[in-house]
Amino acid sequence: MINFEDELKKFHPSLEVEDVEEAIYSQDLSDIADLLIKKITETESELE
Repeated sequence: MINFEDELKKFHPSLEVEDVEEAIYSQDLSDIADLLIKKITETESELE
């Protein structure tokens, strides 16, 4: 039978997860609202 207490003692978080987290938070990610505003601004500029 699995002893969960022993298994938890052996557990160490993966460094890859921490690296990915840092990479995601350090980037300036655009959401759909940012993309729509940019496209509308570009379209308005072209019409003038």
